[in-house]
Amino acid sequence: MRIVFFLLETLFFFLVACALLRAWMNHLRINMSGQPGRFAIAVTDWLVAPLRRVLPRALAQSRVDWGSLFAAVLLSLAFGALWVLLAASVSAAPGSGVAMATTVLTMAARILIRTVLQGLMILLVGYAILSWVQPQSPVMGTLDRLCAPVLRPLRRVVPLVGGVDLSVLVLIILLQVGLMLLG
Repeated sequence: MRIVFFLLETLFFFLVACALLRAWMNHLRINMSGQPGRFAIAVTDWLVAPLRRVLPRALAQSRVDWGSLFAAVLLSLAFGALWVLLAASVSAAPGSGVAMATTVLTMAARILIRTVLQGLMILLVGYAILSWVQPQSPVMGTLDRLCAPVLRPLRRVVPLVGGVDLSVLVLIILLQVGLMLLG
């Protein structure tokens, strides 16, 4: 049964990460016609497009991509509900409705936070590796635009050491600590 839980969590991590990446890229006004924008659109458009049609005009026209953010939240809630259903099918003891609803919300929040932390960590590792191996790569500009807003505050505090920017390493360590606290 652990394999089923692992596969469920992996699938929803992937879907939530694509929805959040789409929202972040739209917020930063990064061209979605290149990678990873086209990929994020292809994976999430089945949910984001209908959500955008039902959003109030004020939300649909704001700078924040509410359709993608709502998609990430709905996917997280779906993960929580499926997780609870699977756990209930394995467990012999029936749970109360309130306990099950609380567990759904807890699991949804947990996967949403975990996806943000791990997704950012993946972007930062890719950014760090490419900055050393192939800094002129076409995707490097996109990675720089995705990572720069979260690195900017650390770059003000963490000094360059021998011409090397250690802010990426510091942020990866902080994200890892956040994941440890999440459990």
